Amino acid sequence: MNQPLSPLDGRYLSKVSELSAIFSEFGLMKYRTRVEIEWLLFLSEKGIAPEIDEGLRIGLEMVINEFSETEFQKIKNFEATTNHDVKAVEYFVQELVPENLWSYIHFACTSEDINNTAYSLMLKDGVAEISNCLEKKILTDLRTKSIDWKNIPMLCRTHGQNATPSTMGREFAVFSHRLSQISNELSNVSFLAKINGATGNYAAHAIAFPEQNWIGLSQEFIEQRLELDWNGLTTQIESHDGQVIILNNISHLSGIMIDLCRDVWGYVSLGYFGQKVIAGEVGSSTMPHKVNPIDFENAEGNLKLARGIARTLSDELPISRWQRDLTDSTLQRNLGLVFGHFLLALKSLQKGLGKLEIKTEVLLKDLQNAPEVLTEAVQTVLRKNGHHDAYEQLKNFSRGQALDFKQVQEFIEGLDIDPDDKKRLKDLTPETYIGLSEELVDVFVK
Repeated sequence: MNQPLSPLDGRYLSKVSELSAIFSEFGLMKYRTRVEIEWLLFLSEKGIAPEIDEGLRIGLEMVINEFSETEFQKIKNFEATTNHDVKAVEYFVQELVPENLWSYIHFACTSEDINNTAYSLMLKDGVAEISNCLEKKILTDLRTKSIDWKNIPMLCRTHGQNATPSTMGREFAVFSHRLSQISNELSNVSFLAKINGATGNYAAHAIAFPEQNWIGLSQEFIEQRLELDWNGLTTQIESHDGQVIILNNISHLSGIMIDLCRDVWGYVSLGYFGQKVIAGEVGSSTMPHKVNPIDFENAEGNLKLARGIARTLSDELPISRWQRDLTDSTLQRNLGLVFGHFLLALKSLQKGLGKLEIKTEVLLKDLQNAPEVLTEAVQTVLRKNGHHDAYEQLKNFSRGQALDFKQVQEFIEGLDIDPDDKKRLKDLTPETYIGLSEELVDVFVK
C-alpha cells in the first residue's frame, strides 16, 4: 500500500513528477554515480589512472546517461550491507570496470567530494525545470495580460482606501517586472562545487602524485568535465554559499508571487475578475453558486511552504563546525521540498491566471463612484499655479466627505488658475486619470 508522508509524493505527485528523477533518492544516486564515473574517466585521461579503452568508456557513459531503476537497486543492495550510501556507489562502479581500475575509483576523495558535486548537478537541473515553468508559463501570461489590459482603467487602493487610478495592465506589469528581475538572477546563479579531499587541501592527492597540479586539475574537472562552477578554497565541505543564493532567490520569488496571489484574490472579491467555470468542478460543498479563487489560495499556501523551507535551509547550510559536521547532509535531502512546493505553486498560479475574465463594467462603475481621487490632480495643478496652500484647500474640501462628480466639477470651476489648466481638470474623469500607465507597460514589458 502506498502511504506517502508528503503530499508531494502522494496527492500532488502527478503535478511535480518532472522533479522526481532529480530530487529523489534515485536522483541523488544517479548524480553520485555520474561523479564517480566521471572522476575515474578524468584520472585515466590525465594518465593518473590506468588507460580505459574506448569500449569501456562508452559503456560507462551509457550508465551515466541511461541510469535506471536497475542500477539504483544494485546500489541500494550494496548500501544494505555498507550502511554508507557513497561507499555503495563506489562498490557499484567497481563492478563495471576491470580490477586494475578498482583502486582509482573514489581516488583521494572524501564522500563530500561526491556529494557536493552531485547536489550541484541536482540543483542545476532543478533550477532549469522551475525557471522554464516560471518563464514560459507565468511570466509569459503576465506579460500578455499586461499588454492586453494596459488601457483598462482601475481604481487603486492604498491602505485599503480609494487612491489614484491606474490600469489593470500596468498593475500586472509591476509583477511581471519584479519577477523578471529575480528570475534573471536565478538563471545566472553559480552552481559551486569542489573536489579537494578530506579537509580541502589536496593532502592525499599531493602525497600520492606530487608532480601533478591538483589545483588546476580540480578546476578543470569541475568546470569542464561537470560544467559546474569551481569553488577552489573550502574545508571538507563545499561552503553552500551558492546554494544559499539559489534558495534566497526562490524565497524572494515566492514572496513576490504571494503578493500577486493576494492582489488577484482581492480583485476577484471586488468583482474586477470573474473566473471561467470548469464543467464538473465544485466551488463549495454547500453553496452551489460559488466559484472560489482556490488556485490562488493553493498557490499562496505552497509558496509559503517553499519560502519557509528555503529560508531554513539558507540559514543553516552555510554553518559547519570546524572542518566538517553532518547537519548539512540531512538538510540537503529536503531541497526537493523547496522545489516541489514551488513548482506546484507555479502550476496552481498558472491555472488561476488562465481562468480570469476581466469585468470592465465593474471596474468602470467603481471608478465613477470615486470622484474624490481627482483631488490629487486638482491640488497639484493648484501648486503649479502658485497656491502654496493647495493641499489644505483640497483637504478641507474632500477629507472624509462622500463627494460626487458634480461637486468636484463645481470646485474646479471656482479655482483661480490658468484657463488651459482649468479646462484640462474639468475634462478629467477618474477613468482617464491614469497618468502614464499605458506608456509604462510599453517601456517595461518586453
